Amino acid sequence: MAELPDASIDAIVSDPPYELGFMGKRWDASGIAYDLEVWRQAFRVLKPGGHLLAFSGSRTYHRMTCAIEDAGFDIRDQIMWVYGSGFPKSLDVSKAIAKAGGTSPAETACWLREQRDAAGLTRTEVAERVGCTEASVRDWEEGRARAEGKPVEFIVPSEDYRARLEALFGYPKDTREVTGTSTNRRGDGTVYGVGLSGILRGSGPTEHAAAWKGWGTALKPAHEPICMARKPLAGTVAANVLRYGTGAINVDGCRVTSGDGYTDNAVTQGINTARTSYAPAVARRTFEPSQIGRWPTNVLHDGSDEATEGLREAARYFYTAKADRSDREEVIGDIPRRIPPAVECQGDFDKKGLNSPRAGAGRTARDLVNVHPTVKPTELMRYLVRMVTPPGGLVLDPFTGSGSTGRAAMLEGMRFVGCELSPEYAEIARARIRYTLGPMFAHLVE
Repeated sequence: MAELPDASIDAIVSDPPYELGFMGKRWDASGIAYDLEVWRQAFRVLKPGGHLLAFSGSRTYHRMTCAIEDAGFDIRDQIMWVYGSGFPKSLDVSKAIAKAGGTSPAETACWLREQRDAAGLTRTEVAERVGCTEASVRDWEEGRARAEGKPVEFIVPSEDYRARLEALFGYPKDTREVTGTSTNRRGDGTVYGVGLSGILRGSGPTEHAAAWKGWGTALKPAHEPICMARKPLAGTVAANVLRYGTGAINVDGCRVTSGDGYTDNAVTQGINTARTSYAPAVARRTFEPSQIGRWPTNVLHDGSDEATEGLREAARYFYTAKADRSDREEVIGDIPRRIPPAVECQGDFDKKGLNSPRAGAGRTARDLVNVHPTVKPTELMRYLVRMVTPPGGLVLDPFTGSGSTGRAAMLEGMRFVGCELSPEYAEIARARIRYTLGPMFAHLVE
């Protein structure tokens, strides 16, 4: 973006990294979406009144939006893209507790020290009441090493001693069973396993695990927020629009009918969804009074039952299905089906997560041409581009990925410039955009 002239861009429509480390990818955990300088450059290149639309994750949206606002933008709205295919990434707390097998010897040791101090007893006094030596009490509370320089090993009292400690303090009932010995099972140098301490947990749910059945750590993802921001106007909206062509949103071009599905939306908006012409001409739209449709809202959805169930009347919201194979893979061209070299893609494609059924409907990287894991549906990007870009305007995507914004801009008769760090993704984006333009205009793609 630093190479682009000031006030040269009509609109920015982008899908930055969500900074969640998605599928172990380093580009999704770099912090660039929060980088103030990125958004300052975006602010600089936009014309006055130009709009910025930027996707983010529900957990990280606030940080990106704060950076956008701090760069000088006015935050105008938040658009919600609602869908039903999200997969909950939640930890089953009950199973986690059962797997851990109850209270560990280290936790028990800490608990014993706290209980003894709270009771005002010395180790000698505890030993007298339990019927053991003071050294045993010390080992239960502090652990012991087999030799100097060896790791500390925490000791679990025998069953008889545990019963006596329970009578004295209320010894934890959820402590793990004494079933064997092991060394350094945690991998951090701590060793459990001297004498009766054991390491293997008892089978089946523990008392604590049963109490937390049905508890987890995360909600099922069902939406992605889009920050809608605008560079401050130069004067009034009317003056800004007349001078720069920016500052307003295309309401009529994004109205939604009372019908069901994107086809109805497209017909109402006067858009020919069939690919009948290669020419990137500015779309001409006419509207009959009966076809004008509902005012566009800040909620979009994918048409699934889960997404529309909570919507009072789904037809009043813009509908577009999530990107399927025909959308991702519409272009094959001369891009070979392969896993891109790790050196070119920052080591992303050697991650087992790419082979997950949730990372491309069960397809592996070797089966794909478009291996980008977060492809947005082209029709969704068309809708967003159309909403904030004047006819024939120049759209910028600072995080181009596999080129969905670029394709959308071409299909809407706009011009496009994008930035992409990964050479492999840039290759895919160029191929998809060339295919969209067709053979007569493919040479225009640099």
